[in-house]
Amino acid sequence: MKSNMINAAIIIIGNEILSGRTDDVNLQFLAQRLNRLGIRLEEARIVLDSESNIVEAVNTLRGQVTYVFTTGGIGPTHDDITSSAIAAAFGVGYELHPEAESILREYYKKKPLTQARLKMAKLPVGAKLLYNPISKAPGFRVENVFVLPGVPGILRAMFDNFSHELVGGQPVLSGSVSTDLGEGTIGDGLAAIQSKFNEVEIGSYPFFKDGKFGTSLVVRHTNEKKIGIVVDVFQKLILSHGGNLLN
Repeated sequence: MKSNMINAAIIIIGNEILSGRTDDVNLQFLAQRLNRLGIRLEEARIVLDSESNIVEAVNTLRGQVTYVFTTGGIGPTHDDITSSAIAAAFGVGYELHPEAESILREYYKKKPLTQARLKMAKLPVGAKLLYNPISKAPGFRVENVFVLPGVPGILRAMFDNFSHELVGGQPVLSGSVSTDLGEGTIGDGLAAIQSKFNEVEIGSYPFFKDGKFGTSLVVRHTNEKKIGIVVDVFQKLILSHGGNLLN
């Protein structure tokens, strides 16, 4: 399944995420939306506001996946260095983008267009704008790298604006069964199921609920019929070990 998937990686940029001061909610949104488009998220990294870290992550991942999405670091302050770091990653200039500048001048025509605000119009040479319907300061795209803000509401609106441009594949579907059995009891049988159905992805996830331990078995694939077949095999495995099927 993996070899036929259009895939993606996400780079979350910001010292505030790594320090624990800010919760990241963008990863879940992007992962869910990409999955709907048939784009498999294969990796997510969190990196410092450091040019060398950003450059290394971008240049490593952009050659490995179909799409790379970065979040954070494109605002007006001194520590917003993502745009210049992307320029460095691609080995291109970093300068005022005429259309981005025009958008900001129009938006701030009744307010001072400070140098800090104008900084948001400085982009890598050759970047294609990703329009921002909320606060207007655009994101941008260079080749297969999409550079987005860290503010969740703006990121979501911006993604909705350009997501139709992404070429996806078949969405990955999932099916699951939960049981009161532990992983150790069904682990061998689960491995045998994975070996038999090697075209699907199978995972087991222990949980603790209402004072009791249990396990959720999950199967993922693009074909709903195959998922149904494996879910049925899960159930038979659980029952053969004397376990209960949970809702």
